[in-house]
Amino acid sequence: MIKYFSLLSLLLYLSGEMYAQRTEVYAPHIQTVQVIANDNYLAPPIITLGRGENIEISFDELSHEYHRYQYVISHCNIDWTPSDLSELDYLDGFNNNPIDDYETSINTTMPYTHYKFRLPNNQVRMTLSGNYTVTVYDDSDSDTPIFKTCFRVLEQHVGISAVVSSDTEIDRNKSHQQVSFNIQHKGYVIRNPQQEIKIQVMQNGRVDNMVSNISPTYVGPDELRYTHNRALIFPAGNEYRRFEIVSTRFTNLGVESLQFHDPYYHATLFTSEPRIRNYTYDEDQNGHFLVRYDDATDNDIEADYFFVHFTLPWDKPFQGGNLYLEGEFTYDTFNQQSEMKYNEETSSYESVQLLKQGAYNYLYLYVPDGSTKGETGPVEGNFYETENEYLILVYSRPFGERYDKLIGMKLVRYRP
Repeated sequence: MIKYFSLLSLLLYLSGEMYAQRTEVYAPHIQTVQVIANDNYLAPPIITLGRGENIEISFDELSHEYHRYQYVISHCNIDWTPSDLSELDYLDGFNNNPIDDYETSINTTMPYTHYKFRLPNNQVRMTLSGNYTVTVYDDSDSDTPIFKTCFRVLEQHVGISAVVSSDTEIDRNKSHQQVSFNIQHKGYVIRNPQQEIKIQVMQNGRVDNMVSNISPTYVGPDELRYTHNRALIFPAGNEYRRFEIVSTRFTNLGVESLQFHDPYYHATLFTSEPRIRNYTYDEDQNGHFLVRYDDATDNDIEADYFFVHFTLPWDKPFQGGNLYLEGEFTYDTFNQQSEMKYNEETSSYESVQLLKQGAYNYLYLYVPDGSTKGETGPVEGNFYETENEYLILVYSRPFGERYDKLIGMKLVRYRP
């Protein structure tokens, strides 16, 4: 145990910053936190109130030792600060419940215990729409969380029609995409749209370049329009890079070599190349990952862990910014763990990630100093043909209300 935990301590970084909208992992022995709505790993973690839908939260603890974990549910405002509600307002049942569904891994070089639970369940259910965080603690140290994650609950009151175009306010069919949408709210009273309605728009689930605080360009009796808005223009980026580590015997997509350095597996990916010159179509999953092992009957407990090696040749390190890996497996967080480190000897950016077997998507994002927004342009390029998905969220807080209701959601995909 001591040997691999000391190795993990070098590889894993616990960020001191709080990113309330992202999954935040605070313990190096916690891996592969997933939040999946209705068993669809490609869908955003959003469920509809009162329709029998569910969120499954799962994670691995890197040992076979039993831990009594507890979870606490909290309701949040649109900005993920705690809402001005008591638990009695938004929960039916008990908070601070144990996680009783767990299994130890079978025949893996990296021993782990897989924990999971679903919401709502027999102990607790959510009664209001909006943003929710789930904080997980070890019962032996209830003052220190091991991770926090988030999901949303929807009560559909409005309809949304949306379109994504490569013909934008700043260029035509070059490097950007523009989102336009209308909100139809017949039967749902909105007296002051500027004050009551709040919008969020995300590209491929990314938080760093999310657009919010936008005003409608047209206000009608039963409709709000958000068109020709420069704030809704996104750099188009490029298709996600992909690799698969689904076998312990054979290399798969994107993997140059598999090696076993006792006691763990290592996968070296093919050397990455900059993609700023030309767009190349690929059937990606817009940043998501899927846990999978070809020889498993139960991926949750039979998939092993690999140390995955990334390499991007680059003449000299960036000045005035850093390079990061981005994908669902990084929890959309720019920290020391997701940062690509420059190796002067090889003239390359390099990173090693501990990942559970499966199929993965990733990008290289450049983040200028002082910014929290990643840029695709320097390494991946920006091409209008890129197939992206955009999530539109509509929140409402009428005058006198104490929380932000999530009243509309639309997932729209751009296909040239």
